[in-house]
Amino acid sequence: MLEALKTALKLPDLRKKLIWTLVLIGIFRLGIHIPVPGPWDPAQIRNLFGADNNLFGLMDLMAGGALRKMSIFAMSVNPYITASIIMSLLQMVIPSLQALAKEGVEGRKVINQYMRYGTVVLAVVQSSAMIVGFRQAMINPSSLDFALAIICMTTGSVVLMWIGEVMSERGIGNGISMIIFGGIVARIIPSVVEIVQSMGTKGQLGPNFVSIILFLAFAVVIIAGVVFVTQGERKIPVQYAKRMVGRKMYGGGSTYLPMKVNQTGVIPVIFASSLLAFPPTIAQFLPHTNWFAKFLNAFNNGSIWYLVCYALFIFLFTYFYTAVTFNPVEVADNMKKYGGFIPGIRPGKSTAEYLDRVLTRITLAGALFLTIIALLPYLINYIPIFRGLQLSVNFGGTALLIAVGVAMDIMRQIESQLLMRQYEGFLK
Repeated sequence: MLEALKTALKLPDLRKKLIWTLVLIGIFRLGIHIPVPGPWDPAQIRNLFGADNNLFGLMDLMAGGALRKMSIFAMSVNPYITASIIMSLLQMVIPSLQALAKEGVEGRKVINQYMRYGTVVLAVVQSSAMIVGFRQAMINPSSLDFALAIICMTTGSVVLMWIGEVMSERGIGNGISMIIFGGIVARIIPSVVEIVQSMGTKGQLGPNFVSIILFLAFAVVIIAGVVFVTQGERKIPVQYAKRMVGRKMYGGGSTYLPMKVNQTGVIPVIFASSLLAFPPTIAQFLPHTNWFAKFLNAFNNGSIWYLVCYALFIFLFTYFYTAVTFNPVEVADNMKKYGGFIPGIRPGKSTAEYLDRVLTRITLAGALFLTIIALLPYLINYIPIFRGLQLSVNFGGTALLIAVGVAMDIMRQIESQLLMRQYEGFLK
């Protein structure tokens, strides 16, 4: 792997892509330290976060720590992600958007422009809601302070959208994913410091040393399992009949249709986390004696009701988003259009029913996988040997899935660049 990376750095165009990626991520990390202007009280901001058991903790994870510092990049690329999800859903119900999606590159340009407009609108709405949520952390704010904070945070989100698009065009990997990845990786060192501090005081190794060694070994096994399942796919054999076009014969080959076990990625985990983060966040702004506040606090991060609803939502969202991203009827129609068929299955309706049956089964495995990985940071605290480590729950399932997915995508892209030039890649 090191030799392949050294070879990649010797190639001028690939080296240029890597430099662009590192520079743009560096700009993102520098921007995190630029605060939003206003009369902020740092002590009140820390009190709002508490133990990262609310919506702010989840948003801070996606922002790479920018929200804690009330940076101009505090919203990160969340408005862009929300706009892209909404646009994907609208394409299912609006015929004009479906037609644009089928027009190829030009259609995608129009849809991307709509997504940019939607990002700006959502950035204004989300920044306004965030400033209202943080109003108790401001000292005697004026209307001008609120307006200035909203403008700065909206501008920061739009700048990050632009950085992500430039990174996708000139760098390595998907720019938006790389921004989230950079923020998550930047939190590794503080998390490691927290674990080391739990080992003992004044440089002495405490009784948790053995626990930490076992935890690191356990973490390696979990990461290997995430990689294995993320790469897992069901290969459906597809045979294409020969076609006569004029005097020439086309087609007649055999291939396969890959159906990934984890078709949805980390989206269901983010959806479920976002929904369940709202109740305790709303409860913060209600009197503690209020019955509704007590009801909302029953869904605090880590409670039994939280874990049950979390697992249920991840399961449901996995099936829902899989249905959004993979349409068996459309795939079957395209196969029939180009003369393809699955051996032993009739083209058309029978093929669609077969694909739907296979998709339902492998989605079950994917939903179980996502649920276990997402719940693992909570469940591990019930293991006696790991209780004293004070592990961060937020730096858990969501972060692990994103980090592993983006890292694998980067390796695949570098691999394809090397193989195009007939060099050995990372995998032999």
